[in-house]
Order: sequence, then C-alpha cells, then structure tokens
Amino acid sequence: MAEKKWILILSLTFIIAVSQVHHLYMGELTSIMLEKLQQWRKPFNNGGKNLAIGPNLTACHSSYGRPDLLVYCCPPGFQNPVPFTDFKFPDPSPVRVRRPAHLLNESFIAKYNKALSIMKSLPYDDPRSFLRQANLHCQFCTGAYEMLNSSGSELNIHRTWMFFPWHRMMIYFHERILGSLIGDNTFALPFWAWDIPDGMTIPDFYVDESSPFFHNQRDFSHFPPRVADLDYSPDDNDPRFDRKEQTEANLAFMYNRMVSGAKKTELFMGCTYKAGDKNCDSPGTIESAPHNTLHTWIGSGLNPGREDMGKFYSAAKDPVFYAHHSNIDRLWEVWRDINDRKLDIDDSDWLNSFFLFYDENLNLVKIKVKDVLDITKLGYSYEEVDRPWLNHRPPPSVPPEQARRIIKLKQKENPVFSSDFWRVLEGKLTVTVNRSVKREKVDEEETVVVYGIVVRGNEYVKFDVYVNLSDDTKMNPKFREFAGTFAYIPGGGRGGHNLKKMKLKLGISELLKDLKADEDESIWLTLVPRTTSCSNVSIEGIKIEYVK
Repeated sequence: MAEKKWILILSLTFIIAVSQVHHLYMGELTSIMLEKLQQWRKPFNNGGKNLAIGPNLTACHSSYGRPDLLVYCCPPGFQNPVPFTDFKFPDPSPVRVRRPAHLLNESFIAKYNKALSIMKSLPYDDPRSFLRQANLHCQFCTGAYEMLNSSGSELNIHRTWMFFPWHRMMIYFHERILGSLIGDNTFALPFWAWDIPDGMTIPDFYVDESSPFFHNQRDFSHFPPRVADLDYSPDDNDPRFDRKEQTEANLAFMYNRMVSGAKKTELFMGCTYKAGDKNCDSPGTIESAPHNTLHTWIGSGLNPGREDMGKFYSAAKDPVFYAHHSNIDRLWEVWRDINDRKLDIDDSDWLNSFFLFYDENLNLVKIKVKDVLDITKLGYSYEEVDRPWLNHRPPPSVPPEQARRIIKLKQKENPVFSSDFWRVLEGKLTVTVNRSVKREKVDEEETVVVYGIVVRGNEYVKFDVYVNLSDDTKMNPKFREFAGTFAYIPGGGRGGHNLKKMKLKLGISELLKDLKADEDESIWLTLVPRTTSCSNVSIEGIKIEYVK
C-alpha cells in the first residue's frame, strides 16, 4: 500500500516537472500542487514517526451511542471532500470575557437567548445550526470518524489527552457562531462554576421553561435549589448530604481532582493517544469526575442512559452542556496556572494533532492542538473567581496510628487478597498492595494503578478507591483516605461494547504522607462499588507505579 502511494506521488511529481519545463507560466499552479502533495505525503512519511491524530472526514459511519443503541450522526454529504482553510488567530480585540453563569445580568441572558434561538432556527444543512453543533460531539465522542493516517482506527477523543483541547475547539467555534448570529463580537459563553459554593446549583435561566435554555431531558429533582453532587452515582440515596455537607464534600473532591491527585501531566490530562493507538483508555482526573459524574447527574433518570446529558451521543443537545464545558475549559487553565505551566505537554504529535470545524463564516477550518494553548491569542478570557477548594485538603477520618491498629486487627480476622488477582467487582474489595518498588527520583508521583478493567453491559459504572480505610462509615471525599474514583459512561465505536482493558491511575504521594503511611512496605486498598452495574466489571490487578 505504501509503495503504491509513493509511485503515485513520484508520477505526479514527474508530470508537474515536465509541465514546468514546457509551460513556465504554470509555475504558480505547480507550486500549489507540490505543496498539496507534500501535505498529503506527510502522514505516510517520516518512517512512521508522524503519529499526530486527525479525522478522515470522508470516512464517517454509524456508531453506538449506548452499547445497545446504534446512532447515525454523520454530517450530510460527508463523502465529498470539502476545501478547508488553516486556522488563523482572531483579532486581539475585543476580548470575549466568559463570566460565571450565576452572576449574569438580564441584559446578557436576553442576548444569549436571542443568539441561541436563532441558532436553533437554522436548517440542518447549515453547519452552524444547533443540532449540527450538537452532533459534532456525537461524531468525535462515539468513534463515528476514522483516523486520517491510520485506516480502520476509530477516532474518539474521550478518555485520552485529546479531551481538553478538542472540547476547547468545539466551544470556541460555538461561541463565535453565537456572537455572529446577533452581530456581537464581544459575546462570550458563560461558565457554570460548579466548583465554587455560589455556583453549585444549575443556573436559574437554564430551568426557565419558556426559554431556549430549558431542556426537558433532565433530572428535574436536581433543579435548584439542589446542590450538584460532583461525585454523583445514580444508585446512591439522593441526596447523600444536606446542602452544607454537600458543598464541603464537593470542595474536598475538587481538591483531590485538581491538586493531590493531579500532580503529574498524565494524571490530569489522560493517557497518550496517537495515530493507530488502540490501547489508550485512561482519563485524567477532571474528565472522569466531575465531568462524567455531572453529565450523569443532569441527565434524565427516565431514560436508559440518562440521556441527554448522560450519554455522549446526545449530551450537546442540552444547552447546559456548553456552560459545563466552559467550566471544564477554565479548570484546565487553572490547573496550568497553579502548576506554573511546568506540566504542559510538549509532544510534537499532540501539538500537531488537528480537527476541523465550521466557523461563523461557514468556512471549514483545520485547527491544531498547538493553536489552542494560549487563550489570549484565541481572544477570550475568564472572569476570575475564588478557588476555595485549594484550602480543602481533607483530614484523615481516623488518627493514622489508631487506623493502623484497626487495620492490623481486620487483617487477622479477614485476610485480604494480594494485589495480583482477577476479580469481578460484585462487592467491596480490599487488597494489600506491596510498595517494594521504589521511586527513582524524588519528584516522581507514587500512583495506584488499577489495571485490566473490563466493563460489560449498558449501564453507567462507578467505583471509588480508598487507602488504609478503617472506618466504613466515613467513605466519602471529605476524608483523606479517599484516593479517587472510576466513573465510566459506556458507548462508542462500531461494536457498542468497549472490551478494551482500561486503567485507573490515582496519584497518592500526598495522601500517604497525610496518613503517615509513606514509609510503610504495603498499603491497604479498598474498592467500593457505587453502582450495581459494578457486577459487570472485572479487574486483573492493582499495582504501584511512579509517574515522572
């Protein structure tokens, strides 16, 4: 196959060269053709070293929105290639300032109302229409497209390091289209600030039944004044806490997601995903939760997959999706800021990976990951809000010395499994994990790896992980023993069921110090099912790794 491509390239190049000799006036056309040949050749050259990801827009197919539901969200006429332009940064002014949704005034809400109403009125053959915008998420998040330079490999940006940049691109163009529809080049999407106490309820204008922001495929019991549960499971007693306790639990949870569990790039951004990769399936802290958990919390419990927000194929049909992801995008910037941007990715394949979106002028635009790393150049900013979760480092539920004694007694009474096993997660599971492997460098993050995770069935899956848990009545993020969570929304691809072996990686260096277990030879790890669907989950084992 590769030889045929090279023969074709050389043949075309020879024809152009001959044309150049006999028809000098065709020089400009020759230059253009050579440039296009060079671009076309790149994915197949460099000895296979170019592993940047890009979609093949002419290879779209039906995919599974749920493991039991085949959906078709390909754009009309996708079989025919459409000319595209390379992304250019917008004018530096005016800057679009994204504000917290709960602080918006009536004037802005009216403006947004008008823009969204116009977008919803556009015909489906207009790529700026609301449903076409919503289907972008279906296409790229259920594996409807194949990778451009890896034939047969489905492209899915979730549970990988593409999660943050792709969603940034999507809402960037969505925002600019909305602004253009009302002739306002200052229009900026609001963000739902669910990580701060004042913003933890769904913003009021999204539940106004007379507005285009309202969506009837939601869990109405979660409307204001209900405080969002960032660590939500639909199988829990709902609500788990009163308003004050839920707020405190959310802040402690955010500390785990943004600080203690996110000290290394891979832990926050997700696994390395390159062309042809079929093994990467490990999300970063924020993507797993509160991203997945809030999608599930908002979606309707009357639908099989808690659609619309509860499933990726339908999520962007709900207008609150865009405020949710605006906050996800803001938190990416906050994480970069609190780490002084020292953890930014410099991998060339990631930087040169690209996607294509229609802009406000109906131009198809090719935009690379490296184009979206500076939001100042993209012409938008975020209004500063407090970061109260920075000061919510949780305490141990039991004094560490007392906890150690309790654990030793429990181990004698009920010997636990070793960390190498194959088990179905039918109930709470406790294992002893050896820490004999030592870190090579002081700055490496000690990480619990739950590996070989396979999920069967159609339902949302969630289980939590605890270290040295001695009091079963205190199993929640407000206590230091909480190490993290696995929150999985099934669906995607042609086969419906994702039987790939997944990994859950949890940074625990700070946690071990707080539990005074950082010098111990082993730790006690407890997996706690939060959904009955965990009976469809099997796990191969648990180990310790050190992440650089």
